[in-house]
Amino acid sequence: MGVLGILSNRRQRGRLAGRRIDWTVVLACFVLTAGAAVLVGGVLAGVTGDERAGLPEAIESVNPVPEAVQTLSQSSVFVDLRPEHYGRLTIDGIEIETVNIDDVVRGPATPGSQVDLPKVTIYEPGNATLTFTPSAGAPIERFTTGRHTVKLTYWPLIDGPTAARTYTWTFDVI
Repeated sequence: MGVLGILSNRRQRGRLAGRRIDWTVVLACFVLTAGAAVLVGGVLAGVTGDERAGLPEAIESVNPVPEAVQTLSQSSVFVDLRPEHYGRLTIDGIEIETVNIDDVVRGPATPGSQVDLPKVTIYEPGNATLTFTPSAGAPIERFTTGRHTVKLTYWPLIDGPTAARTYTWTFDVI
């Protein structure tokens, strides 16, 4: 750097040193930075969906979600278990019979044919899911307005019902 470069740098430093700090700008920058940090922290700490439900390891998902407040009266109760698990549902104190779909659907389906499923909990072994849909003639024909409690009793197929555990959740129907 030559003599002119040194003189130029000294002039620049002199100009900057003579400026006053605008504290309102500094304060505004601080507030914006703090707000952004709080926002990012909130998003990173937020717990939603299945994480919020605190589901046991053997349960992948349930529907209606625990503590749901706007469930429709015709909604199904659905449980997705880990592979090789089985279970049964008790809804509002009524134990709903569980039927394996393989016992209902026999042989290859013909195009356009329909299968009448029993009005109980349907277990699909390929997906390890349980589904109960309220309907006429079912143990629960529809969900009334208010709070409902679902108790899931589940176990690994290899261990049988003697190794059963339970998970209970509630939902509200509008």
